[in-house]
Amino acid sequence: MRRTDKEITNRREIETILSKATIARIGLIDRNIPYIVPLNFGYKNNCLYFHSAPIGKKIELITRNNMICFEVDIDHEIIDSGIPCKWSSKYSSVIGYGKASFITDSAQKKDALNIIIDHYSPGTSYNFPEKNLHEIAIIKIEITQMTGKKSR
Repeated sequence: MRRTDKEITNRREIETILSKATIARIGLIDRNIPYIVPLNFGYKNNCLYFHSAPIGKKIELITRNNMICFEVDIDHEIIDSGIPCKWSSKYSSVIGYGKASFITDSAQKKDALNIIIDHYSPGTSYNFPEKNLHEIAIIKIEITQMTGKKSR
């Protein structure tokens, strides 16, 4: 990171940003063209979890190349200095890399879905009907690297 004065190295602070974020964006490659998708997510034990329709561009791209980049950000604020070219912004963000895989086991799908639900509604869990589990894809990203940045 070029601006080491803004770098977050404390793991707890990085995980706090992940816990507060409501959307994660994953970056995939479509041949030589970047493709970014905003998704609801859950985070636990150095892994991100997403649910998806079982077919579509995102699924095709992950199947072709499971290396991904992800980004989350929170606490956005524009700082108006009175001079447009001198404006700035406040935020906290996490950018990371990982390997995506598809969870196919029903019990593991339930666990992943409950991690996602717990992210948005802590303490809530749901017993998913087996039929629903077969109609969705669950994507697990094992994080290999991540860094945080805070601009204040």
